[in-house]
Amino acid sequence: MSLREKIRIGDDRMHLRLTDEQEMVRKTIRKFVEKELIPLENDVLRNEREGKPSLPEGKMEELQQKAKEAGFWGINTPEEYGGADLGQMMLAIVQMEVARTFVPFKFGGSADNILYYGNEEQKEKYLLPTINGEKKSCFAMTEPGAGSDTRNLRMTAVKDGNEWVLNGEKTFITGGNEADFVMAIAITDKELHKSSNGRKGVTCFIVDRDMGWGSEYIHTMGEWGPAALIFENVRVPEENILGEIDHGYDLGLEWIGFARWIVGARAVGAAERLLNMAIDYANERETFGKPIATRQAIQWQIADSAVEIEAAKWLVLNAAFTLDQGEDNRHYASMAKLYGANMGNNVIDRVLQIHGGMGYTRELPIERWYREARLWRIYDGTDEIQRLIISRNLLKGHVKIG
Repeated sequence: MSLREKIRIGDDRMHLRLTDEQEMVRKTIRKFVEKELIPLENDVLRNEREGKPSLPEGKMEELQQKAKEAGFWGINTPEEYGGADLGQMMLAIVQMEVARTFVPFKFGGSADNILYYGNEEQKEKYLLPTINGEKKSCFAMTEPGAGSDTRNLRMTAVKDGNEWVLNGEKTFITGGNEADFVMAIAITDKELHKSSNGRKGVTCFIVDRDMGWGSEYIHTMGEWGPAALIFENVRVPEENILGEIDHGYDLGLEWIGFARWIVGARAVGAAERLLNMAIDYANERETFGKPIATRQAIQWQIADSAVEIEAAKWLVLNAAFTLDQGEDNRHYASMAKLYGANMGNNVIDRVLQIHGGMGYTRELPIERWYREARLWRIYDGTDEIQRLIISRNLLKGHVKIG
């Protein structure tokens, strides 16, 4: 048997193309984005310039309902909870397509991955209402002065009868201003936390807003509006512990790890759209009697961008595919996040340069994307943290080259 024949009948990993079903879903979502979302871009830009919410109240729910009617609800939610359960590969593709616009949108019918670790009562009270769009959640691990140092927590939870009393502050929490409840990580055993170098002695609590925590809007250079969450003697019943007591750090890592490669997927989608804008502009814009597309300086920027987008795409898809196989994808997720975020920043910078002065104005959405993209290299683990993780895995032999 020849090597070529062996490859043909070998592992499915050798198949480097989307299935017919995946391609059909991708095309359908792109049509949805082009029909329902991209036409809203001018309105979103105008609203943001005037200090208003990007979308008016109720618009997100209206768009989610349209998507549901088209069959897109709970993209990655298990079928037993009414979702489509399309898998991580399909989720990556969905994220790439939705990221082709800056209009803030996400498909309905989903919930944070760690909420599925809840018991039956918690699922009934928090998971199902979140999936159904009746409640909004957020996850809170990052603290002031700690940032990516996830083990350097200060927020405490002290047992008092059948309740835990939470004190501390969380910062840069996505969705924290809108959330009805938060999944907050707090120290429950100081000695264990110290002796385990921060890996144990912390617990995840589900905390309703009406239990007493407050949120404050944090203004940023982009349109992302995170929150600072304040906990002052917030009393939480014992039944609101998510997962095992003193083992909340593992849940936190699982939430963060899932988010990392999604950042790479979003960077790919945005970069593809922006590069297409640059190509169209280069063919139309003339200097000294010729389109700038004929200039080598422009051609090389376009070529480098296309190569980098393709490389980032495969890193993201590999991270998703590995997770679909039930394997640990954390190493690949860090690679996808690190390379994807930097690729996105590089491509957007080139696209702005190709557009010249117009790219710098607010007449075009490039400057908005530019501000948003800078965040990709920071949240859910900075560039430096990803490099630390990748190098550590290699140097300690957890992952082998080749």
